Order: sequence, then structure tokens, then C-alpha cells
Amino acid sequence: MGFLKNIFAKKESTINTYAEFWDWFQSNEQQFFEVVKQRKNIEKEFLNKIAPKLAELQEGFYYLTGMCNDTTAELILTPEGVVKNIAAVEELVKAAPKLTNWKFTALKSETAIKNIQINMGDYVFGSENLSFYAIDHKKYPDEVDIVIVYHDYKEEDKALILNGTFVFIDNYLGELNSVTTIDNMIVISKEDAQETLIPIEKLKDYLIWREKEFVEKYSGHRYNTENDGYSSMEAELANGKPLIAIVNATLLEWESKASHPWIFNVSITFDGANNNGMPNSVTYELLNQLEDEIRVDLKDENGYLNIGRQTADGEREIYFACKDFRKPALIMNKLLQKYDGKLNIDYEMYKDKYWQSFERFRLEK
Repeated sequence: MGFLKNIFAKKESTINTYAEFWDWFQSNEQQFFEVVKQRKNIEKEFLNKIAPKLAELQEGFYYLTGMCNDTTAELILTPEGVVKNIAAVEELVKAAPKLTNWKFTALKSETAIKNIQINMGDYVFGSENLSFYAIDHKKYPDEVDIVIVYHDYKEEDKALILNGTFVFIDNYLGELNSVTTIDNMIVISKEDAQETLIPIEKLKDYLIWREKEFVEKYSGHRYNTENDGYSSMEAELANGKPLIAIVNATLLEWESKASHPWIFNVSITFDGANNNGMPNSVTYELLNQLEDEIRVDLKDENGYLNIGRQTADGEREIYFACKDFRKPALIMNKLLQKYDGKLNIDYEMYKDKYWQSFERFRLEK
């Protein structure tokens, strides 16, 4: 009979909501706490158990753990720098229960630079071997373009050095500041530096200054698209299939683009093999329905500007420029569930203060 019980045993239910995840965690929290406190088999007995549960909620959730003190373990949830997953991580932590022996943290916090030393392979990353300088762009004055100089750089270990440097920056600035205050960042050797090197411990003050200037310059900027003019563009791809785009031509000439620095790009792929790369009537209606639902929640007066869309070769892309990256991501996560099995949807959030990714749509003067 025991054998039959095993065969027909009820499978563990799939976790679909934040509340279900925390209910599951709470039912195991004392066991997890002892594992972290004893520092034995943490990966096997804790991390490997929460990993599949987090994956059931959403791909792209990562985690760190350790003891804050003798009686409190900390679980840090992180998207590892992926902007579109930040809001979901924050929402998950907001939903966490209050547990005596646990502290839950969304995103890696900033750390005093004297307490940071990252060891990877044979390399050490710290204030003694990292410097920086900023590149100023006359055409794009609000762009924050940072060059990090690693003094022990070796080209053959480039991937490891980039990873170690980025981990250091995440810990120094804090994960949220790292992805929101820097527009572009590269890592180079000391020999390739073209400007005077600045100690890395001054990077935080530099970024605070740049962010303060930016906020003061663009605070209160709003845009109303009601009377804007739109352009329809047609082109032919290299494979001979058509490309059709509709864009807000008036908006693309706006001088205050940097006030909406986050680009929300929704991509939907479909089978256009029998229609020269274009959607059939059923898919066309679904695509328009999805776009209408996005636009209902992302209004221009609230800081979300619909730039336009492009359709070609079995793919439609919908573009928004946004003042904030959180709301679009949360809305899109719900729509992904709603249209699961109906449309093949993906999306990305990235920073592009001057909307350079849309230069191809601007009309030549």
C-alpha cells in the first residue's frame, strides 16, 4: 500500500503568486534559518530549494544569503542588474511576512568602500586598483558615460575582470543606483586611459552631483501628444519583405527627450510566412488589442510617451519613452500572463536619454 501511496501522492502545487511563495517559505523558514546559521550545505539545503520556487514566479530572480547577526538571517533578492525585473523583485519583498529570524532585502545595498574587496579567480577588486573618469559629450550633455580603469587589467582575462568590476560597482553604489545613475560604463586598462584618473571612492559623489543637476533640469517636464503629427513609413528589407512603421514625428523632434530616459520596447513575434511577413487578420486584431491595453495604462500625461510601432518579417515592436521603468514592467508582466498561448511576447527596458535608438525614424531635414 505504501508503494501505491507514492504513485498517487499529490504533487506539490505550483507557485503562481507572491503570497504562495511566502507561504511556502514560511513553512520551511526555521529549517532554512538553521542551515544559514550553521553555514553548512547552504547551496544544497537552502539555495537549491528556493531557486525553482522563484523560477515558477518569474525568470530572472537571483539571491544572496548570510547572517546579519547571531539571530537574524538575511535573504537578498536581486535581478542582477536587469532593469525590467527590478520592480518585480521589489514587489516580492514588499509582500514578505515579518519573521523573527529573517530579514528580506530587495536589491543589493550600497556598502562603505572601505568594507568592499571582491575576489574572483586570481584577481582582487578594491579601491586600491580601481579608478575612473567621465567622458563629456557636447551633443549629449546629460549623458553619464563612465570609464572604469582596472589597474591590473589583462586582455586574456577580460570576461572575469569585467564581472569582478561590475560586482564591485554594484556593491559600492548599490544595485539600484548602479543601473539608474550611469548611462554607459566600460572597463579598460590603465595603459588605455585617455584622461586623468580619479580615485574610485569619488565616483559616488560625482554621480550624486550629476543626478541632482539632471533632476533639477527636467523636473516637471510633461508632454501632451494630442495634437502631434504622425508619419507612416514603408521600406523593404534585404530579404525583400516589407517594413511598415508608424511614428510620432512631432515627438521625435522634441528637445527635452532626456526627461523621459527609459525606453520600453515590446516585441511580439508571429507567423507571417503566408502573408509576406505581415500578420493575418486574427493576429492583427490581437496585436492592436495588446497595444491598446498598454496605452490605457501608460498615458503621456503620466510620463509615458508612445513613440510608435514597427512591423516586419513576423515581428511587431511597440515603443514607449518613459520617465520611470517600474510601472511598464509591472503592467507587462500581467499582460504576459493574459496573452500566454495567444501571442509570443517579450520586452526590454533600457536607458537611452537622447532616444538614439530611434534616429532611423526621424525625417531628414
